[in-house]
Amino acid sequence: MNLSRRETRLNGTERCAAVSRALGPVYDVIVNLQGDAPLTPPWFLEALIEAIDADPDCGVATPVLRCDQQALDGFLEDRRAGRVGGTTAVFDAAGRGLYFSKEVIPYTGRGMKPGESIPVFHHVGAYAYRRNALLDYVDWRTGPLETWEGLEQLRFLENGAVVRCVEVQARGRVFWELNNPGDVPRIEAALASQGMD
Repeated sequence: MNLSRRETRLNGTERCAAVSRALGPVYDVIVNLQGDAPLTPPWFLEALIEAIDADPDCGVATPVLRCDQQALDGFLEDRRAGRVGGTTAVFDAAGRGLYFSKEVIPYTGRGMKPGESIPVFHHVGAYAYRRNALLDYVDWRTGPLETWEGLEQLRFLENGAVVRCVEVQARGRVFWELNNPGDVPRIEAALASQGMD
């Protein structure tokens, strides 16, 4: 089977659905890694699989990483410079995604109180899906939020599906995604520090 990207497959979720449909019901859980996130550690994926295995009603799970001050500063600097950088996520107490944006959400302009945790979560470009959620996804039309933000996971939200946000820990590793040319040196340095240069 040729798994290469076809022009009719607009995003990774659609490509995963096409592969799942072609293979048939062999695999109930499909994991999607995105090529712009080479620093994604294996425990992020393990957390997704654990979350989806623990909840039979969970159709989609994706990792989120609480921003430290350096990551938040990177997001805010990208915005000030007019660059679209990574994606941020907000979710409820049960981990159900409320919204994903290429803007920094929630608003951070009020300043932080001493000892307060940064409430901004970096959405990591990886997903675990149940097969039925993928097949539903490709039957739905692209909505205005997905179109405006350019974020495929918003199609689930726009159609009333739950996207489970699974909080993960960096465990001392630098995590950043390749969104702009200026991200290349940062990612190369992180890979070198992990002995992968």
